[in-house]
Amino acid sequence: MFSGLIRYQGLVTLSPSTALRTGAVEGRLTVRCERVELERPQPGDSIAIDGVCLTATAIDGDAVAFDVVPETLACSTLGDRVAGDCVNVEYALRVGDRLGGHFVYGHVDAAARVLSRTPEGQGGRMRVETPPSLAAMIAPKGFIAIDGISLTVAATGDGWFEVALIPETIARTTLRARPPGSRVNLEVDPIARYIVHVSHE
Repeated sequence: MFSGLIRYQGLVTLSPSTALRTGAVEGRLTVRCERVELERPQPGDSIAIDGVCLTATAIDGDAVAFDVVPETLACSTLGDRVAGDCVNVEYALRVGDRLGGHFVYGHVDAAARVLSRTPEGQGGRMRVETPPSLAAMIAPKGFIAIDGISLTVAATGDGWFEVALIPETIARTTLRARPPGSRVNLEVDPIARYIVHVSHE
């Protein structure tokens, strides 16, 4: 379980797209994660990378390795990442941690394209395409996680939704480097998912 409040970044050193060419395990992702010495993750722990909950399989200093299965590559942007890319890192919540965002499971629903970026006050507004399968679960003032970041939906329209980005979010997360045309990971609010599921039964 995660909060969607991103405190750390990571640098991809081995991506699934290059693993085979280097003789590594197919689907292996390795990230140099900030503050490993503080958080002290162990093999088997869950860590969210760009909003995708992954299991650490090996840890060497600040380098954390993950095995990424085809299902995860199919519904997320992890297959787009290459060595040198910056990613959002969130270690799993501990009992008693302050929850300032919303409950994020790390179960990405889909990858979607950024449609536009516009300045707004000191921050900005980002418009993202809405996958048809998620349209009923994205509502104004509702929560959504984009690349693992807890955000509030500011507006919706036919085939799109918008979020307002404060300067802190732009400065501290990978959304500063997601121009129009790039893809982001989406996870809808779990409560909305359950409500829609029950209403369709």
